[in-house]
Amino acid sequence: MLVVGIAGGSGSGKTTVVNRIMERLPEGGVAVLPQDAYYKDNSQLNLEARQEINFDHPDSLEFSLLIDHIKKLKAGEGIQRPIYTYITCTRSDETIAMDPRAVILLEGILIFTNEALREIIDIKVFVDADADDRLGRIISRDILERGRAVSKVLERYEKTVKPMHLQFIEPSKRYADIIIPQGGNNLVAIDVLTNTILNKLNTSMS
Repeated sequence: MLVVGIAGGSGSGKTTVVNRIMERLPEGGVAVLPQDAYYKDNSQLNLEARQEINFDHPDSLEFSLLIDHIKKLKAGEGIQRPIYTYITCTRSDETIAMDPRAVILLEGILIFTNEALREIIDIKVFVDADADDRLGRIISRDILERGRAVSKVLERYEKTVKPMHLQFIEPSKRYADIIIPQGGNNLVAIDVLTNTILNKLNTSMS
């Protein structure tokens, strides 16, 4: 099994890169493991307190569970992947069954900030994008998908997203094997990455 980590700032285009890679790899051989599914359960807090959680800080994630699940997948075992919803900021009682695949695409803003997690990622990719472009995508996403007001999105960006990006996410770029500027629009870089994955797969199977 090949684990490909795709990191980058919030709104950098990571999901687009993941989707474009999946289009180019053999059907059924790839599974996506989103970092966001492993945010700590905060159901013990009231809704107002949950909405103030700093999701851009490494402490918000249950890295131990994520690492355990990746190790199980690498060992050929299936897992029950958590489901996290931003609407209520809680982890669902339900889970998603996930079986081992030839390629696991691990996607998330903070995945390179944890040393133990970095050690089990085979190829580390950082999706780079200008701050203005990222902010535009964050506003659109948080309004449409997470039901937030523009004022709240901008307040959160200044209060947590921007400073956490500078403190944790941007410095983690130094761990990347491959950097993709311009996000999902950089088709040349995505082709190179896809060919790298295919070569690694072919080598491991031969």
